Amino acid sequence: MRKDTDYTPEEQVQIQKAFDELLNTTYQKIEKEEVALITKAFEVARDAHNGQRRKSGEPYIFHPIAVADIVAKDVGLGAISIASALLHDVVEDTEVTHEDIYTLFGHKISRIVRGLTKIKQLKNDKNLSLQAENFRKMILTLNEDVRVILIKIADRLHNMQTMDSMPKHKQEKIASETLYIYAPLAHKLGLYNIKSDLENLGLKYTEPEIYKEIEGKIEESKAVQEKYIETFSNYIKDSLEEEGLNFEITGRYKSIFSIYRKMMRKKVSFEEVYDKFAIRIIYQSVRKNEKILAWKIYSIVTDHFKPNPSRLRDWISQPKSTGYEALHTTVMGPEKKWVEIQIRSNRMNEIAEKGYAAHYKYKHGADEEVGIETWLNKLKDLLENQDDSAVDFIEDFKLNLYAKEIYILTPTGDIISLPKNATPLDFAYAIHTEVGMHCRGAMVNGKLVQLNYPLRSGDVVKIITSSNQNPKLNWLDFVKTARAKSKIKAYLKQEQNDIVEEGKEILHRKLRQLKLKYNEETINNLVSFLKLKTSQDLFYNVGAGIVDNKMLKNFASARSNVLFDFFKKKLRRKPGDFQTAKEDVSINYDTIVFGQDEQQLDYKLANCCNPIPGDQIFGFTTINEGIKVHRKDCPNALSLHSNYAYRILTARWIDSTKHDFVVHLKITGYDRPGMAKDITRLISDDEMLDMKNVNLKAQANMFEGEISVYVKNTDYLKQVINDLKAIEGVKQVLRMK
Repeated sequence: MRKDTDYTPEEQVQIQKAFDELLNTTYQKIEKEEVALITKAFEVARDAHNGQRRKSGEPYIFHPIAVADIVAKDVGLGAISIASALLHDVVEDTEVTHEDIYTLFGHKISRIVRGLTKIKQLKNDKNLSLQAENFRKMILTLNEDVRVILIKIADRLHNMQTMDSMPKHKQEKIASETLYIYAPLAHKLGLYNIKSDLENLGLKYTEPEIYKEIEGKIEESKAVQEKYIETFSNYIKDSLEEEGLNFEITGRYKSIFSIYRKMMRKKVSFEEVYDKFAIRIIYQSVRKNEKILAWKIYSIVTDHFKPNPSRLRDWISQPKSTGYEALHTTVMGPEKKWVEIQIRSNRMNEIAEKGYAAHYKYKHGADEEVGIETWLNKLKDLLENQDDSAVDFIEDFKLNLYAKEIYILTPTGDIISLPKNATPLDFAYAIHTEVGMHCRGAMVNGKLVQLNYPLRSGDVVKIITSSNQNPKLNWLDFVKTARAKSKIKAYLKQEQNDIVEEGKEILHRKLRQLKLKYNEETINNLVSFLKLKTSQDLFYNVGAGIVDNKMLKNFASARSNVLFDFFKKKLRRKPGDFQTAKEDVSINYDTIVFGQDEQQLDYKLANCCNPIPGDQIFGFTTINEGIKVHRKDCPNALSLHSNYAYRILTARWIDSTKHDFVVHLKITGYDRPGMAKDITRLISDDEMLDMKNVNLKAQANMFEGEISVYVKNTDYLKQVINDLKAIEGVKQVLRMK
């Protein structure tokens, strides 16, 4: 029985109407019992969200209904997904629990809703990105059920469609996230219509003036476009009908975002973009005749219009990794205008429109779902490596999203899809992890090339391996695929750990031969003597052979001289001279810095000794709680230094207002004349800033770079970042680790 509601009678009617429309317009055929499941989910969501309203003032329940509608019609999923979409916010925003969902709807829906529920609590670490952590959680769930990410994309689309009532800074943040992750992800999953909508809406809120300008010009020229499509159709319609083809010719403007990107990339005006719209020929065909008919249509079109040979794309013989199939060409059409032609069967068009759902619909027998299964299998390699921070995880994940594809052949004729500018080393890892690990060289089209050679579509690549070859650190500088990067990182990390352990054993043996004790004091003195940063560096250098016998003997000799001088001076001192050396204490001491580079790191003060500003201190890296700061005379100091010397960090209190820190900033944006000059002038004109290094590079219409500056404190750093963001064309300024 329904409980009292805060919905007005008019709202109750509108809510029921919206739900009825959802049921009547689903892509998949829904059985009677499935209607009951969806209705049950709707009623639970409606009652759970009772009293909640969106920023616009409308009842919140309209949002999950709209998301479910996108899932049902635009993504094309079935009853379980529709029900999950209706419930996607109830655990996060209402008193309903995951246990309630499991009891009411079972394992599948419970798992999907759990994957869609945001992470609410994270440890207090300013280096953690809540959005990045939530996205990582979603992607890890995707490995179990792809419907999680499809519903999340639908959720993001509706949020983007209803952002007008939000503050401007929130609009820009959400729109930037959308362009950064969700639009490329929708593209990779074959949801091309949703991808275009997300990109257009992203541009609307990040560059509103440019968006309105392009939108207005498209609207002004619609009549001209429709007339042109009619003229083009008249040229080829009779020829297509003579061949007995059942077809439809349509035309559409390319998306506002697509036109904007071309304007930026080619530095041209709207009027100078020559292929602003595409003509689509969609034909009816049984599966086995699709390819023959596509080329027949291509032949008819090119009989009438001269094709641009460099613009032919055959995605029927070799579909994209998303499963997209079509034949694309660009021809010189009526009025001497270049126009793109897309030739698709009705099945290909449905897959292009619905992506994953249409793949499922057209699955036959034991055949795998082409594209989506392949891509998800690639993702599993990346998901294996979960040690990186969430931000690093996303950076690696994006490698699978953004890059255009090329197709490389093995010597036996197998085709492997790779991102544009991939290298033979990426190809080796794509074949098999062990082939990548032991890759010594490569032959491309019969010629020996370097491992960083950029491959092109159609190249035939043969990998040369050697059992003596192992991954190198510099390989990370030129591999492009997330799979290769994650495998190389994992190997190097394990190799470093092995060398450190071996170094400890070697050092213990060498010090014993030199009649020196292997203890915390000796290790710290040796680290200082060799001008290293940590004991880990020492063990690694010993294990790698960088620190040799001669260096250790020099240390032993210097140590004996120091001890002799110490005792000689001690004997000459007066009793009053024996006072503990201590740094001058300032009432302004407000910051702790770590290591020889005096870095500012996150830390907690240890409860066992309660350090206060001015105390002599050290840092200790714990397993679960980050860095703990102890006094040097802490009761636990001896135990920590003795048993965990490699986890000790030098530390001291400083007055941050009198101390300069090196900060590395990553800056990206749209390139323009004078951009580099404006950035460097801003820094050089600031008397409070000292520039250490500036490295800016431009590619196409974009630029990115790294800036290193000395700053006094984080407050001033924030001001510097805001000043840089205010420069025309600068889109993002991030502090690097």
